[in-house]
Amino acid sequence: MKLQNISRYALLAVVGLSLVVFFVFFGLWGDEKMGEYDAPAFTDLLLVWMYILGVVTTVLTVWSVVKTAMGAKSAGSGSASGVPSTKITVCTWALFVASLVIGYVIGLGAEEFVAADGTVTSSFMVTITDMFIWSIYILFLAVIVAVGVAMSGVLTKTASK
Repeated sequence: MKLQNISRYALLAVVGLSLVVFFVFFGLWGDEKMGEYDAPAFTDLLLVWMYILGVVTTVLTVWSVVKTAMGAKSAGSGSASGVPSTKITVCTWALFVASLVIGYVIGLGAEEFVAADGTVTSSFMVTITDMFIWSIYILFLAVIVAVGVAMSGVLTKTASK
């Protein structure tokens, strides 16, 4: 079986399972009460599925970075395709770390949060949550800018000169 087919089937399986989990979560309500609000019955299922996806994504990302770093060492400073993969990897990780630092600084000084059921979340955890939310905003903006630059052809025009 070709790698492309395996990739396609894996994507379809993950999307299919995610749709089933979301349908169960949003479609089937429980009788539990959280304060004055109704709580979904399958919150634990959704959280476990998100944790699984997060762990798999993290493992594959680390594997990809290690593979890229090893490939860059064996290929020397340049690659046969002319794509500066080492520079792209370093810039990507630098942007990721910078987005986390910026998000953490923005979230500093957050107060503790009290949920409807009386659960208290420490100010540190609220700051960490804010950090990840701001990091998502920053990285999403970076993706929009990168797609715009790639579609404009600015880099290919300057590279061909």
